[in-house]
Amino acid sequence: MHDNSLWLGRMRGPVKTAMMVFIGLTLALYVWLIAQHLFSDTAYGMFEMIRPAGRPLVLVMLIIFSLALFFASLFLSDTKGAIESPPEGVFDLVSVVLGRLSMIMTTFIVLVMFYEVVSRYVFSKPTLWANELSLWIAAFVFLLSGLYAMQQRSHIRIYVIYDMMPRWAQKLSDCISVLLIVGFAVALVWGGYTDAENRFMRMETFGTAWDPPIPGIVKPALLLIIVLVALQAVSNLFADWHKDPSEMGSNDDIDEVEIENIRRTLEEQK
Repeated sequence: MHDNSLWLGRMRGPVKTAMMVFIGLTLALYVWLIAQHLFSDTAYGMFEMIRPAGRPLVLVMLIIFSLALFFASLFLSDTKGAIESPPEGVFDLVSVVLGRLSMIMTTFIVLVMFYEVVSRYVFSKPTLWANELSLWIAAFVFLLSGLYAMQQRSHIRIYVIYDMMPRWAQKLSDCISVLLIVGFAVALVWGGYTDAENRFMRMETFGTAWDPPIPGIVKPALLLIIVLVALQAVSNLFADWHKDPSEMGSNDDIDEVEIENIRRTLEEQK
């Protein structure tokens, strides 16, 4: 089991155990909340989930669910995909773990929208929260995916001129690129910090029936994650400094696993 570990090593087993325990506790509490809806007049719904004050069961549910996401992200980050670049820089592990979290969040968006479709068109009971919750989650998926793309060097880059440069000029171009990213992050934080702080302190809400604090959470998260992107860009610069240019385009390789899966699917359809 340790041989397949990317970075957890001996901690892979305990992390997996913690993940399974907190997932199990989350599911148990979820079943309990569903049972309350069936047998109690004081049941908690999605409205209470974003207002846990004075509701210890809801607060415990949110804490355990957060821990389940945390340990799941850690465990899933301990494996490398077929065309995924392994973590090399000093900041890569943070980006990989958060990248795994964004992948888990994508699954939750699908589940939320599936629930809404079934509730609306099968039982004629549309929800008040599905649209806002999917937007809320999608905002973090978008932000964290950008950080993960920076770590994987899978963002859009044009190499036509870059490949013709000598290595010293390529390094200079990389430095200028990173300085621009860091400068953008500094300018964004400088100009948006006060507004983000005000929104967060008053926990500004969305103004809908469910009224989640999307602006109060997403605006500070935007500033925080753009700082993480800048740190990842600096980490990439140091990690790639002594690499040959041909080694830095590994993400442009053909995904042989995906091609084989497509070929197998086409053969089965014949």
